[in-house]
Amino acid sequence: MGASEDQSYEDFVRIFMRHEPQLRAFVRSLLPTWDDVDEVMQESSLVLWRKWSDFDPESNFMKWGCVIARFEVLKHRRRMARDRHVLASDLIELLAEEGTEEIESLHAQRKALENCLRELPENQHRIVMTAYAPGRTIKEVASEAGKSATALYKTLNRIRTALLECVNTTIKREGLAP
Repeated sequence: MGASEDQSYEDFVRIFMRHEPQLRAFVRSLLPTWDDVDEVMQESSLVLWRKWSDFDPESNFMKWGCVIARFEVLKHRRRMARDRHVLASDLIELLAEEGTEEIESLHAQRKALENCLRELPENQHRIVMTAYAPGRTIKEVASEAGKSATALYKTLNRIRTALLECVNTTIKREGLAP
């Protein structure tokens, strides 16, 4: 591989890895088993790489990826047509359209939540990040904060309510919703 091809490969891997969980969730919404998802994701990633030179960096990778993945799901479905658990093509198309919209909506919500978390007062931000850290229990966090578990739950509930309001306001104000 030349320097230009190396850079193209690295660019592809970066953007693909950033979007792979969302793309996998999209494919999962269209297929009945994780084995099917793995197979279609493998084929989709190969097609995405083969067509990478056609991708416009100014466009939406997830939309592009979902279109390719949807075609791969349909191919997979045709191969599995004898299985009585296969969904009809028109139903797959409907689920794919709704899945694409859902992914965009979740992305907008996640972006707004990140912004709203940054706007929290330091003590509230610390409480949220500590309470939702992997492997932590509410009892542990409450004890460290010198509160009862009930008091911490009430505090977290107020913070979550404020975050939800902030997310909804941000999405409306900035037009982040698709």
